[in-house]
Amino acid sequence: MVNLMEKNSLKRETQDPSNIKPAGLQSYVMLVYRKAVHPEFFGIEGRRRITHPDYEFEGWIFKGGHAGRFQFANMCVCEVVVEGGANLPDRGLLANLPCAGERDHTEVMSDSLTYMTTIQTETLSEHLYSGTHREMMAHIRDSNSLHSIWTDSKGRQNLSLIDMQRYRNEVHIQGFHLRSDTGMVLRTQSMFKMGGEHAPSPKTGKSSKNKPA
Repeated sequence: MVNLMEKNSLKRETQDPSNIKPAGLQSYVMLVYRKAVHPEFFGIEGRRRITHPDYEFEGWIFKGGHAGRFQFANMCVCEVVVEGGANLPDRGLLANLPCAGERDHTEVMSDSLTYMTTIQTETLSEHLYSGTHREMMAHIRDSNSLHSIWTDSKGRQNLSLIDMQRYRNEVHIQGFHLRSDTGMVLRTQSMFKMGGEHAPSPKTGKSSKNKPA
């Protein structure tokens, strides 16, 4: 997997406690389902499908979040990154993961399907946020990322993007969500894999069977 988390690692600064921004990132969650989630729950601005003889994957992008659905035989796993998520269904929900800080999560659906994800969130100063936003805009242009770009009521720049890579028996997806009101940068890297053997970590992307399809 292309490790954008390392490529775009951010320098931390010591902040004056009096200047700490509101913790809006606390409301962001990643929801993992064993079923598809209907698109009516999201204001989808772009979608991209990966087709393969053995599986199907579709990614959706919307302001402040994304969704990815992996379908293999009669099994499905779907990840949703969203702010709040109170309006989303509970049926089929496997995990509700707060995005604040850093965490890893694995779901072994069966011997035939494994899902792994890594989540990292940081709150940046204004000038570090601006620099990261410029990097991500350049990445969108260079990589043809699926993206949503918007300006808030105060003229501040925000973006969400996802990149997807197809391999013979797995799909990798990377998400970035930048919120200017809090200086939040939320990064996710996930892997949907047929089979449980030789599953790589999303952080390293190493697998003895990880070959492009």
